Amino acid sequence: MSMLTPPGMGGQYRITGDKYPRMRPPRRRGRLAFAVLASVAALGLIGWGTLQLIDVFTGGGKKDAAAGTKADCRTRAQTAAVLALPRPGDITVNVYNATPRGGLAKDTAAELKKRGFRIGHVGNATKEFDKKVKGTGVLLGPASALNSSLPVLATQLAGAERRTDAAHKGADVDLVIGDGFKNLTARTDADRALTTLAKAGQTPAAPEKKRC
Repeated sequence: MSMLTPPGMGGQYRITGDKYPRMRPPRRRGRLAFAVLASVAALGLIGWGTLQLIDVFTGGGKKDAAAGTKADCRTRAQTAAVLALPRPGDITVNVYNATPRGGLAKDTAAELKKRGFRIGHVGNATKEFDKKVKGTGVLLGPASALNSSLPVLATQLAGAERRTDAAHKGADVDLVIGDGFKNLTARTDADRALTTLAKAGQTPAAPEKKRC
């Protein structure tokens, strides 16, 4: 029996020629699958990067940026509308004397004018207030003046009571001098009070127009 004859064949089958079966290890399918997945991932990253470049060069993010700018502008405009206070020169004050002391309304109006306020009517208080104001005074105006003109005028007379009246006509505000009145707040203290309003974000200035 030839050495090339497989055992147990009894010599029935012989291998001739110079070719003979070779034993090969099984293919590693795991490596092939990994290579495929890696290729897919690489292609995905390349595609994503391409889309990002397209957005950069075509301005894909301009809409979002524009929307954000408009929203910010609206917020600033609303804040300015809420916090902005008028200048003293934009406020007209009517000065009335509710005490038996003569000349208080005239002198007080003259001092307020020096401090930049506009002066309207000057005289004695009506029966509603005459000899009925026990404090330093009453600041009276329309509802719209509660957070605008009245805070500015209040810096000039410490301790004055603030009131609003729905029947009050126009934008003018009234200063009704009471029995506890001696003088207006000292000029330096009044200026300091205005500065405090400014630091609180309520700057006594004309509202700034925002362009969007």
